Amino acid sequence: MTEQPALRPSGPGRRGSTRERYLFIRLLEACNADCFMCEFALSRDTFRFSLEDFDELLPRAVEAGVGYIRFTGGEPLMHADVAELVRRGTDAGMKMSVITNGMMLPRQIEQLADAGLAQVIVSLDGGSAATHDVYRRSPGMFDHGLRGLRAAARLGVLPRVNSVVGPHNYTEMPQLQRVLTETGVQQWELSALKLERAIHYPDPDHVRALCDPVYDADPEWMLVPLGKRFYGDTPEEQELYFSASVTPRASEPLCHVVDDVIYLDGKYGRAYACSCLPHREGDDEPGGAPLREDGVIRLDTPAFRTHADFFRTQGPRVCNGCSATAAGYSDDVARLGGVRPWQY
Repeated sequence: MTEQPALRPSGPGRRGSTRERYLFIRLLEACNADCFMCEFALSRDTFRFSLEDFDELLPRAVEAGVGYIRFTGGEPLMHADVAELVRRGTDAGMKMSVITNGMMLPRQIEQLADAGLAQVIVSLDGGSAATHDVYRRSPGMFDHGLRGLRAAARLGVLPRVNSVVGPHNYTEMPQLQRVLTETGVQQWELSALKLERAIHYPDPDHVRALCDPVYDADPEWMLVPLGKRFYGDTPEEQELYFSASVTPRASEPLCHVVDDVIYLDGKYGRAYACSCLPHREGDDEPGGAPLREDGVIRLDTPAFRTHADFFRTQGPRVCNGCSATAAGYSDDVARLGGVRPWQY
């Protein structure tokens, strides 16, 4: 595996810190996949985050200390201008990333690499086409994803895989680990399946027996997942996960993700301090902050800081878990004062 860059030092919180912030942008809600766990499955929504919006946003992002921009969806590669968006972000000094289901990646990766794409993330949930394509209800998606990842590595684009893990596929993770290692993937996140209902594992000990070796593998020989175990690192986290479906989250007393992340939902004109929060809005908690004030895009407004401050102090108690990497990111900031680039 490749050597990771050295940690960047930082002070408490974002202000006065040398850490660069992450900006997530939901470009669209349309998608060409039919994943059973996703609200955007086969969506044909017509909203698109425009080039004009991005041009207006970029100076504000620079002012807010953003160094990384990730395009999400839906399926961002369905956006007709995605390569041009990557090019404009790169020209503004941003490290550009895109997360995709991989189906369209083989025929677009060269154009994206030419535009300066720094990282591509493909969602893969099984160890073979026979399983992944069934979970995603999209024949050919596994093979297209692997072809795109190999091409990305060849073109100098950092290849990463995100996997959603649950009772349906945790037994696939050792096989997927071998496949991704052979493919040359450099980063891998396992995040727990989140549904509105409780998620039941017949035998938690079997989950640990199969998946602990995945996390404990020698990184010199095998790709090791980022962040926390999807079922928790500590006995307390694992008890919460297996008994109440609460996925691992940032450790108390503070969540540090909110100091370094801005997530934009252009369709609804909202900005959030974490990539998980747009999916869990409720009537009894802040719903992000307006992206525009008086018709002008603004970041780090007082409304946004109020929203972020609430989840900095309350997130470790009120959030029903977060992504495994985000939880590990927050804890690493608390322990070390900094994190390695491209870990979130």
